[in-house]
Amino acid sequence: MNEFYRKPKFSDLDMPIGKRARLNRLLYEKGIGNGKLLILPIDQGVEHGPIDFFKNPASKHPRYELELARRGGYSAIAFHFGLAAKYRREFPDIPVILKINGKTNIPDDARAFSALTATVEDAVRLGADAVGYTLFVGSPAQSKDIAQLTKVRANCDRYGMPLIVWSYPRGEAIDRKGGRNHFYAVDYAARLASECGADIVKVNFPKLEYDPEKNGSPPAPYNDIDIDETEAFRQVVESAGDTMVLVSGGSKTDDKELLGKVEMSMKAGATGLIFGRNMWQRPMDEALVLTDKIKEIMNKY
Repeated sequence: MNEFYRKPKFSDLDMPIGKRARLNRLLYEKGIGNGKLLILPIDQGVEHGPIDFFKNPASKHPRYELELARRGGYSAIAFHFGLAAKYRREFPDIPVILKINGKTNIPDDARAFSALTATVEDAVRLGADAVGYTLFVGSPAQSKDIAQLTKVRANCDRYGMPLIVWSYPRGEAIDRKGGRNHFYAVDYAARLASECGADIVKVNFPKLEYDPEKNGSPPAPYNDIDIDETEAFRQVVESAGDTMVLVSGGSKTDDKELLGKVEMSMKAGATGLIFGRNMWQRPMDEALVLTDKIKEIMNKY
């Protein structure tokens, strides 16, 4: 353990009063309420189209996810402007994270870039408690991406709005250095989001294995590092510094694997989890049972 690192403590973070008030609601007044975050995202309708909703047809209507967030006691729900504007009034008790950029998955993502779909001002007007921004690390369009993020970050500071960065490695350069989910790529993504001013960063859980024939090799020392996955993620959390870290759930998986990821993430120092398809692709009763199991693990740390 690095002697100079300590896990971010909300009371010690230097931020505008508006950010502090909104983050306090998310961390302590809603959801688990002990400084941890459990967020339900439904931004997949932009990123993937309607295809993700076929596994649970009820989930095609946003009221399903909003009701799951309400019954399950989630810290917040994350969605794009159109859904927030249409359903926010019907569910005023559920904190909102407004996702303000996105792209479809129809074009090849080698030159991935998510254009703005809303503004920080929209988030203020809708009563959101944070904004979400997707940053594609390593994409050929990353210079444009970082410039756009810089303007968003400045407006977040101006309006006292917490900034959550979905920091995702993408592009051929990343694919040639171990792949987008390798420890090297995820570690870099966490650090870049912190350097760009994120208050919270969302990353995928890092993998240590890679296929040299398919993905080349990550740079040293990542190519031959003798640690387990929990330690790898602990180092990702450390790379993020005073930026709190959320773990993405990714595509739907079995309960044992999902709960194992929860255990490793919280043990390694994550502030919370942002699980979407693993929750709302299930019937309501199953999703609520799984939510309780996740909360039980989170409360151990």
